Amino acid sequence: MNSAIFSFLHFAAVFGIVGTLVAEWAMLSEAPTHREARLMQACDRWYGFFAVAILIVGFLRVFYFEKGSAYYFASPFFRAKIGLFVVIGLLSIYPTVRFIKWRAQMGNGQAPLVPAAEFRALRAVLRLELVLLLGMVLCAALMARGIGL
Repeated sequence: MNSAIFSFLHFAAVFGIVGTLVAEWAMLSEAPTHREARLMQACDRWYGFFAVAILIVGFLRVFYFEKGSAYYFASPFFRAKIGLFVVIGLLSIYPTVRFIKWRAQMGNGQAPLVPAAEFRALRAVLRLELVLLLGMVLCAALMARGIGL
């Protein structure tokens, strides 16, 4: 039963990350309203929460509830999945920093000013994160079936 609960928590956190990234990407515009900017900032905070949950729950599954750490660490797809997670996490720093910097502009209920270059960079980073998440899902499916061992 514990394995099923932790599997559920892991999937819920993955869906949470996907949902927050899709929401940020969909709301992003060259002229976000104050409300849209606040929602993007909230999504980014939830993204961080879900990322931490994935790490904690995922490693609990690796060491205590699934096939054992030897199985996972021997899998090239597990290592690729972890590598992609790290790359996505590093990429996510840019949007987080930008959203935090918007706070100063938004103090009086004003919408943030988003220069065209910043908008393009944010859109590209969010899109790349989503594509890399698909790669993680592929790695997870391959790893779970023992491919590459």
